[in-house]
Amino acid sequence: MSWRTGDPEHAARYAQRFADLEASGTNVHGEADFVASYAPSSVLDAGCGTGRVAIELDRRGFDVVGVDRDPAMLDVARRAAPRLRWVEADLADPSFDLGRRFALVVAAGNVLLFVTPGTEGEVVRALGRHVEPGGLLVAGFQLHGIGVDAYDELASAAGLSLVERFATWDRQPFSGGDYAVSVHRA
Repeated sequence: MSWRTGDPEHAARYAQRFADLEASGTNVHGEADFVASYAPSSVLDAGCGTGRVAIELDRRGFDVVGVDRDPAMLDVARRAAPRLRWVEADLADPSFDLGRRFALVVAAGNVLLFVTPGTEGEVVRALGRHVEPGGLLVAGFQLHGIGVDAYDELASAAGLSLVERFATWDRQPFSGGDYAVSVHRA
């Protein structure tokens, strides 16, 4: 059973939804396009789910690791890309440590909305600990429950400074609204 839904088939349905979108001609790799534009030497896909972003970044030649706490999602990722490193871990666990840092850590797919309420600060600190000096934390999420000001405060407490913010993964300007893609530097 999934930690989130109680439905063991949710991961397969989630992956199929994106496969269907891609088959219809929709670009489902906006997050990977965005990350690739920074040309990072390594990427941690935090809250990777079924691995859609990590797998696409790997396909493009990036050194990538995926981490998620949902075993059903990771099972789908492992079947799709068995040679990649997939780690089952809770980003809110203060002991979470992969033993390395990355040029870019990406938290796509509303990761901060899926963490246990009240643990957002620990999650941002954990992500920040995995960003190499001068590296980037990129997070895109709906602004329900946590707004950009609160997120910026959490990032600042984790030693990260805002570089830029967009309304979408295709770099539409942010001028308020209910979604943001924020880029912070360590």
